[in-house]
Amino acid sequence: MIAVLQTLGMLALTLGIVVTVHEFGHFWVARRCGVKVLKFSVGFGRAIWSRTASDGVEYSIGMLPLGGYVKMLDERETPVDGALKEQAFNNRPVSQRIAIAAAGPLANFLLAIFIYFCLFWVGERGLAPVIGSVTPGSLAEVAALEPGQEIVAIDGVETPTWQAVNFRLLERLGDTGYLELAATYPASDRVYNSSVYLNRWLAGEEEPQLIQAFGIAPIRPDIVPIVGSVLDNGAAQAAGLQVGDQITAIDGQHITLWDELVEVIRERPDERLVLSLLREGVPIQISVVVGRALSDGVSYGQLGIGVQPPEWPADMIRTIDRGPVEAFGAAVVRTSELISFTLESLRKMLEGLISPKNLSGPITIAKVATATAESGFESYFGFIALLSVSLGVLNLLPIPVLDGGHIMYYMIEWVSGRPVSERVQIIGYQIGLFLVSCLMVFALYNDVARL
Repeated sequence: MIAVLQTLGMLALTLGIVVTVHEFGHFWVARRCGVKVLKFSVGFGRAIWSRTASDGVEYSIGMLPLGGYVKMLDERETPVDGALKEQAFNNRPVSQRIAIAAAGPLANFLLAIFIYFCLFWVGERGLAPVIGSVTPGSLAEVAALEPGQEIVAIDGVETPTWQAVNFRLLERLGDTGYLELAATYPASDRVYNSSVYLNRWLAGEEEPQLIQAFGIAPIRPDIVPIVGSVLDNGAAQAAGLQVGDQITAIDGQHITLWDELVEVIRERPDERLVLSLLREGVPIQISVVVGRALSDGVSYGQLGIGVQPPEWPADMIRTIDRGPVEAFGAAVVRTSELISFTLESLRKMLEGLISPKNLSGPITIAKVATATAESGFESYFGFIALLSVSLGVLNLLPIPVLDGGHIMYYMIEWVSGRPVSERVQIIGYQIGLFLVSCLMVFALYNDVARL
């Protein structure tokens, strides 16, 4: 129950940040354009908190944190006193109405730039993309990549970390054409350039594992079988295993690597085993009855322990330090790349090159927000930046009900010299509401299917 409440709390906090920034963009520009704002709400439904400020604006938080709105004085919604007509949204010049509608998505982009600026200025960290193995017959083998090489660029863009490699491969999802690679060996200045042809690469694949699908595996240090966590009510807890225990043997069979431990345990569900341990340097033995777990109709043994993460060599950890000017430039570039990537992904989804099952709703957002928060502030705020960009781009789509739909109507008015008829607007809003509702339902369905 606590975990569920924690997840819901992270959902409310994460969406609350990006929605508040979005609506504040509308709010701030509206006020600067002389439009009277009546209400600023984060969330929908019944208000759990509300306050009316001295300037007459009602600020509220709704029960459902899945959006928000800024209500402005508008003659199309309610009669307006003659003295306030100038402050009505519908009476402002079309250029100002466009600016107000565009301000929300723009605020989301600015939030992403600010977050990336802070992260880049503090210092970006990641693992060097050194190849541990290459899958025979894979695209990586065709491209002549070899174990021990470091991937230094993809399609002409530098890849200092595995995160960068994954993003560049993600950009090519569903593509047809050549992928350009550059790699080098440690302590060598020579760069080896190669290319490999992609043919609708992973088109339609659900939740593709890009690096693995390309045919490479990162190099990693040996993972010693040291207990990093013990699950509640598991076989390990019942047997008395503790965090920090190093498993050295199972029934007298010597164990040196975590993978060896996993292999033995998976093959022996419900069996009683004798584990030889080192606990604070002292050798002891513990008897444990292996638990049984089920996945896709196949049962396997499970102890209920997690591994202690290995120590990475210092030369494998990349820290990219930037000054404030360089950090700001990199933040603008990163945000621009995400905007372009989001638009391109939508295009590929419409063309069937990316599976629509990759669409995510509030459940996935909540899970990812919780996971990234547990990973550290860099991961969490990076996720907020990504979510903020996605919200901004989606709201700019020319669909009535969304900001982009409003901008489309105002642009037509600007060009034609007269507003779009009320009847056409109503029909458009109905269609837009239907499309957005279908999209939300489908995203929620995908969330439930992943559980």
